[in-house]
Amino acid sequence: MLVSFENVSFGFQGGSLLENVSFTLSEGERIGLIGGNGEGKTTLIRLILGELDAESGVVFRKNGIRIGYLAQTGGYDSDNTVFDEMREIFSSDIKAIQSLRDVEALISKTDGDSVEYRALSQKYENLNRQIAARDSYQYEVKIRTVLGGMGFADSYEQKISTMSGGEKTRLKLCRLLLEEPELLILDEPTNHLDMKTLFWLEEYLVSFKGAILTVSHDRYFLDKTARIIYEIENKKLSVFKGNYTKYKLLKAEKTAHLLKEYEKQQVERAHLQEYVDKNLVRASTTKSAQSRMKKLDKMELIEKPSLPPTPPRFTFSYTEKPYERVLEVSHLQLTAGEKVLLPDASFTLVRGEKCAVVGDNGTGKSTLIKEIVRGKNSAVKTGRFVKIAYYDQENANLDPDNTVLYELWGRHVSWDQTKVRNILAQAKLESEDMDKPVRFLSGGERAKLALAVFECENANTLVLDEPTNHLDLPARESLEEALKAFDGTILFVSHDRYFIRAIADKILELENGKAVEFKGSYEEYAVYKSSLKDTAQPVPAPTLSTNSDKKEAYHRTKEDRAADAKRRARIKKIEEEIASLETEEAEINHSLTLPEVTANFPLLSEKCNRLEIIKNRLDELYAEYETLI
Repeated sequence: MLVSFENVSFGFQGGSLLENVSFTLSEGERIGLIGGNGEGKTTLIRLILGELDAESGVVFRKNGIRIGYLAQTGGYDSDNTVFDEMREIFSSDIKAIQSLRDVEALISKTDGDSVEYRALSQKYENLNRQIAARDSYQYEVKIRTVLGGMGFADSYEQKISTMSGGEKTRLKLCRLLLEEPELLILDEPTNHLDMKTLFWLEEYLVSFKGAILTVSHDRYFLDKTARIIYEIENKKLSVFKGNYTKYKLLKAEKTAHLLKEYEKQQVERAHLQEYVDKNLVRASTTKSAQSRMKKLDKMELIEKPSLPPTPPRFTFSYTEKPYERVLEVSHLQLTAGEKVLLPDASFTLVRGEKCAVVGDNGTGKSTLIKEIVRGKNSAVKTGRFVKIAYYDQENANLDPDNTVLYELWGRHVSWDQTKVRNILAQAKLESEDMDKPVRFLSGGERAKLALAVFECENANTLVLDEPTNHLDLPARESLEEALKAFDGTILFVSHDRYFIRAIADKILELENGKAVEFKGSYEEYAVYKSSLKDTAQPVPAPTLSTNSDKKEAYHRTKEDRAADAKRRARIKKIEEEIASLETEEAEINHSLTLPEVTANFPLLSEKCNRLEIIKNRLDELYAEYETLI
């Protein structure tokens, strides 16, 4: 056991933030900590670190526990170079290796029969054991592995003081990984990481020896790294076994069960009270009425479970259907200032495709879709009857001086005010927000307003740049459902891999100045990228064969062709089954948001059980698919 909380409560200025929190964090556990803004996630971390003292309850920490903490702005300043800073972590290893070399030198000059020789030999043996136990000889390999994986392969000699804030945060994470604490606490570790680094970090954390507690809004990262979810909600902490996707199912089951128990008790109490009211004054039934009164008094009341607030709702539709080929980009040269991002890019988008643009930071993802939306480049052609709506991550299309109401109504002056207010209300902009200037909205409120404006354009082709920025998890999931239900064409940029996985059926990757199309889901794309890393050697070019071995080559090729045809047939069958299961999974997930389902516990349980069967089958299919491709 590393950390234990027993009925811990804490608050600020008389207000309670955490109440009766209890949990045990053990060696090697992988925990995801989630909760809304202001719910107490940072406070819980500070209690674990010992920076705050509990108002009541007991916080236990293992004696001498080594905790590594990465804050959201977790960088640090140093005049060292990157590599020298990492070498400091292994100063005891370097010292032990040098001591071993010194002892070796002394042994070579000492008489083999002397007492001094035996003492030096014992010291040499002890140092060897110490070095072997700590794997000290590999310290440079460890440093290069972590720095390379985190994107610092070309920055060994760069001074840390010259780096940006995001780079310093990444470098702090490198240091923590190399220090290997018993408990690693990560607060939004994916904020400054590109796709390539995220893949590497997820794989590295699998083999990390210590326990990990991660605070993150990156649902894909939580799915890959967490095995337990801690949720803070309404001052309480609940524990769910499984990753984020499993948590959603368990949370729905728990809420439905608690609601059923609450309603059952309310019915029982109503029956008891009705009997008391009717029979208390009758002499013949007074005793039985008093007995029921005592039962009512002794009954431990079940608190009504707090249902999650209704998330915003979005609906995307259009009136005119475009031709099959929606977008064609041919030999596009994309530049940013004097820098050439894409020297010669070509790709197409056909009607109904949902394409995610991915790539490292700085490869030109946002620049590309802005150039497409601008519509003035001869290398970019849109099909007939294509109507594009564009969502800008900065919400620059909103007028900061407009009121919330007029920002939408001014674009559709023929609509009546009730219709406009209903659309804004569905986006969870309340009546008190209607007369508020746009400039005074929070980031999340601005994003919801921009999405309400966006959906009202009734476009058949949606282009979105980082649409999940500033949205909380319920809003993200609501947007996902709306975009999945949309039967038009979507081109979008997002760092939210869970969002990409939910929507995309095609990936456009920008890498090394090229735009490469990948037809398939994000999971398939991730498997493909992983397989490229695992390929040890490129396939050699074919060589000329002599007549003597042509026959053998022919038979081998024929067998290979047969095996390849069988493999392709199996791949196609797997893809069809995956598509069918994912469609069913999406339909069930949508149904779990409906009140008539969440209130019907048997139906909810049936759907949750089916989801578990689908998930297990998808895991099997993806595992087989990975071996076949």
